[in-house]
Amino acid sequence: MVLSVVLLKLVEWLLYQLLANSCYRAARKIRNYGYYFKNQSVIKSSSQHSSLFPSVTKCCLEGRESQTLVCDIYGALLRSQSLFPYFMLVAFEGGSIIRAFMLLLSYPFLLAMNHEIRLRVMVFITFCGLKLKYMDSVGRAVLPKFYLENLNLQAYEVLASTGRKVVFTSVPKVMVEGFLKDYLNVNVVIGTELQNYGGYFTGFVDGPGLLVKHKALKEFFGDDKPDIGLGSSNSVHDHLFISLCKEPYVVSKADSKNTSVMPREKYPKPLVFHDGRLAFFPTPLATLAMFLWLPLGIILAIFRLAVGILLPYKMAIFIGCWSGVDLRVKGQNPSKSNKRKGVLYVCTHRTLMDPVFLSTSLRKPLTAVTYSLSKMSELMAPIKTVRLTRDRQSDGETMERLLSEGDLVVCPEGTTCREPYLLRFSSLFAELADEIVPVAMNTHVSMFYGTTASGLKCLDPIFFLMNPRPSYHVQILEKVPKELTCSGGKSSFDVANYIQRQLANALGFECTTLTRKDKYLMLAGNEGVVQDKRKKPANIIAVKKETFVYMKEEEK
Repeated sequence: MVLSVVLLKLVEWLLYQLLANSCYRAARKIRNYGYYFKNQSVIKSSSQHSSLFPSVTKCCLEGRESQTLVCDIYGALLRSQSLFPYFMLVAFEGGSIIRAFMLLLSYPFLLAMNHEIRLRVMVFITFCGLKLKYMDSVGRAVLPKFYLENLNLQAYEVLASTGRKVVFTSVPKVMVEGFLKDYLNVNVVIGTELQNYGGYFTGFVDGPGLLVKHKALKEFFGDDKPDIGLGSSNSVHDHLFISLCKEPYVVSKADSKNTSVMPREKYPKPLVFHDGRLAFFPTPLATLAMFLWLPLGIILAIFRLAVGILLPYKMAIFIGCWSGVDLRVKGQNPSKSNKRKGVLYVCTHRTLMDPVFLSTSLRKPLTAVTYSLSKMSELMAPIKTVRLTRDRQSDGETMERLLSEGDLVVCPEGTTCREPYLLRFSSLFAELADEIVPVAMNTHVSMFYGTTASGLKCLDPIFFLMNPRPSYHVQILEKVPKELTCSGGKSSFDVANYIQRQLANALGFECTTLTRKDKYLMLAGNEGVVQDKRKKPANIIAVKKETFVYMKEEEK
């Protein structure tokens, strides 16, 4: 009885929040718009209204260093006009697949709602019961990739040309603040605040409700006017917002479509690390396609995994390729000159399955050494795996013993990297073998990433094989000349640097001095190893451009 009364009260309060309260705000908006249009007698329609403001392409970029710019990230800085994909990313990556499915089911109803009600419903479904720390992880490690790929190049150039940047947005502040400050150097972010209790979001907005941009601008600047304002050409809210600036500019749909995708070299900061499982931009149609594919994808992943474990190499390659796996092998396995010692294969590290695909490509058994492989992954691995301890002397002895028993695979980066960069190579492998064969490996996926920093690593192979057409490219390079190895008088650091550059050139990647520790500090807030709980991990938010240099001996 008590439970039913509580539920009725909750439903009553929810209806008030979504209907009665929003109707009151709608009436206030009508009053505000009436005041605005009364003072803009030349405005007869929204199309005439947008013609009052010049396009962002007309904005001069010179001499803006001392000026202040205001804008919204949605409708101005991003090419996509829809908020749904970003809420879906939070729901899927920060919440669960069930939460993401509920958000997808709500989409037809969202189309029938006005902007404010639609935003409130998406906020409730996405954030109700979500832990604050999960949202922090998504905001730091997942969303920046999609924001960078969707930046409007022209709007960003205007933003970057100014000295002070202030962003006003009606979406939850927690979804955009980290990216705006860490990647775009925005000084102030003012957005909608969300209620939270006991480390969880309640799903409701805090304070007076959704942020009204033109009111927030007046409160923030007072009688002063910002120098430049950017807004969407098809939003009355943005017209009212930028009309309070000295130089208002609009970003039209045509501008967003015609502007080129921002090239990677123009990113404000290099995107080396990112997390999350989704490899595509989750628009409603793309998300629907994913959910329709999911049952078949799980069955297909289990089938592909069984084929790789149980069948001989030739048959596994044939059936695996028939099931959709794209395996491309370039180069030949070099001859072995030292019969007492095995060949050391040095691979770039894209997924946990690198040694497996190399073994299959060479059609011979190999032994792989790893730092952190789950028990489940060890059981599923069709090749022998040996876990290292991160103690240099002990690991060196282990690898020496394994090389005396046969061929060995090592990934000296120590962790996976999805983007076209190579992390710093550990030099330990160079001290142990003279017969070193570099192997350039690369992958391509269209739906799910097969790596994670904060999720369940035991599911990495499953997610990779769930893709409709997972691709693995294996390029076997020439054996490292003896005069360039340690036995030829080179230091282990020189050998590691040389092999890193050879692999980077073969793949078209860039060398960095970043390490496994840097990756986990940024994505997961830890060093990637089990630590004493009393120690607090450092917090690295973004990767600086200064780290993108070739390794020097003293840095090793």
